[in-house]
Amino acid sequence: MTTDASSADAPRTSEPSRPGRITAAAAVVAAQGVVVAGLGVTMLVMLLAGSRADDTVQALTGAVTVLALAVLPLAAARGLWLRRRWSRGPAVIVQLMALPVGWQMAQNGGVWLAGGVAIALTALAVLGCLMSPAAAGALGVGPREHRDA
Repeated sequence: MTTDASSADAPRTSEPSRPGRITAAAAVVAAQGVVVAGLGVTMLVMLLAGSRADDTVQALTGAVTVLALAVLPLAAARGLWLRRRWSRGPAVIVQLMALPVGWQMAQNGGVWLAGGVAIALTALAVLGCLMSPAAAGALGVGPREHRDA
């Protein structure tokens, strides 16, 4: 019995490969989480650096809240990457929350317009990826057969 080195590198047939749409969705959702976490860290650093805040408690609460909100997309991205069934719901919720944010930013024009369009387009792209039949099948989401008891 000989073992071929290339067979060790080959994907296992018992576990299907991750569809590209799930990989793309996981990457975008992770990037969204990193951006939100970066915003929270920036808010916290500005507060600690002595940035003039009218209400320190309110500024600290805002920074901590934004950091806590970053957990949802980061957890969803990890779940998508690992093809966990539960991860589709939080990822969709994050995208549905991003759409009005993008819309509101776009209403302000200028640089905000570009940011708002980018947020809205990435949210729509992720929703499209997650709603595809290939993604639903890979995540085990879909109609279930009724079992007669």
